[in-house]
Amino acid sequence: MSDSLEWLYQPIQPLNAQCHAEAQAYQNQLTKPPGSLGRLEQLGALFAAAQGQLKPVLKKVSIRVFAADHGVAEEGVSAFPQEVTVEMVRNFSRGGAAITVLARQLGADFKVVNVGTLTELESLPQVEDARIAAGTANFCRQPAMSPAQLEAALACGRRAAEQAADQGVQLFIGGEMGIANTTAATALAAALLEQPARSLVGPGTGVDSAGIDRKTTAIDRALALHQAKLDSPLATLQHLGGLEIAALCGAYLGCARRGLPVLVDGFITTSAALVASRINPQLRPWLLFSHNSAEPGHRLMQQAMDAEPLLDLGMRLGEGSGAAVCVPLLQSACRLQSEMATFAEAAVSENIC
Repeated sequence: MSDSLEWLYQPIQPLNAQCHAEAQAYQNQLTKPPGSLGRLEQLGALFAAAQGQLKPVLKKVSIRVFAADHGVAEEGVSAFPQEVTVEMVRNFSRGGAAITVLARQLGADFKVVNVGTLTELESLPQVEDARIAAGTANFCRQPAMSPAQLEAALACGRRAAEQAADQGVQLFIGGEMGIANTTAATALAAALLEQPARSLVGPGTGVDSAGIDRKTTAIDRALALHQAKLDSPLATLQHLGGLEIAALCGAYLGCARRGLPVLVDGFITTSAALVASRINPQLRPWLLFSHNSAEPGHRLMQQAMDAEPLLDLGMRLGEGSGAAVCVPLLQSACRLQSEMATFAEAAVSENIC
């Protein structure tokens, strides 16, 4: 392991247990029956523990969409051509994508980080050029990334996390854009969960049954080719992952190291969360999970991390869109924790039973 990757394994500060206990106790003093707000109470206490204060605030949200292409697209695994990745980055820049609409609604700090589109992009508003390579290699034939490319992608995600923390952000959302990235995410899940590809493969961008067969075959070939090298989460990421997935891993670990909660989006971002939490299990308490994707492998990854997603809307777009939809729920949880009156303050009689 390179010395410059040691940061991945350094201890991560846990949530403030004392503050969490105090926040839970405080919930029982508020003008409501105990537990009547369900998971909103749990979420309010979690943010209190993350921020180290009894009354948490959630006003500043950072959304970073990492974009990259994938060599495995050569195997016909996507319903869309690779040109769509750069076309969608331009659409993000113009504000016409789902995640940009939601980011405006939230007043979130939004940016796209290009870590590896197949072709170079012109300078665009709200797009950071951090291009490491012209996409990954076709992992059916060789490792998806070189060690240097993997290291650069992880560092790119870490920088995004550091920038968010320095700006006083209270929640980080990572999104992704990359044609064929559901194939890479499925390969990672199959390797880490030790499950057959067939049980995890889904339609992704909308491929038909023949496309699902091609995805399954490609993943099976990749797993067979690299099996002897998949001896650690980091090696698995290098051989089967994507530049944007690696950047997400770096961002998640970077956020946790700075005490910044992460709201995980859908299938691809959950594969990054799975890899990152296998690299450093101390990450897990800093991860919140937004929704159940329609991709069949998503629930299996969430179960492996003991995750309880907040919503189930049948979404499978990615980009960070499912996570963005959940932000108002989290804001409600924080405001309820912070702004409700106690029985004593409101001069309301408490339950005597």
